[in-house]
Amino acid sequence: MTEPTSLAGVAQADKPLGMRKNGKQWHAPKKAFRPTAGLKSYEKRTQERAAMAQMKAKENEMKQEKKDERQRRVDAIREKRAKKEEKERYEKMAEKMHKKRIERLKRKEKRNKLINS
Repeated sequence: MTEPTSLAGVAQADKPLGMRKNGKQWHAPKKAFRPTAGLKSYEKRTQERAAMAQMKAKENEMKQEKKDERQRRVDAIREKRAKKEEKERYEKMAEKMHKKRIERLKRKEKRNKLINS
């Protein structure tokens, strides 16, 4: 008794729908358009938004860390160049002036830097 009912189900599934009106029998049959099929619940949308916001915050934090690291390296390079230029300037002065006078000028310039900054 179970066999005839299963055969009837198979026969219904294999039964052709007949000729298509447009004549394109090689295309798969279309299903009805259901616009509500893909909608998500409000809770799911809020969860997705929260996850997206958390991900964006992490991305921004990582970008800021990368930017800070780059800025630190740039500042270190600038500082190094400034020290090198100052050293070269003092060496040029040393060729012309006495050592004691250069030491006095260095101390004076340091005092002026502290006052100005």
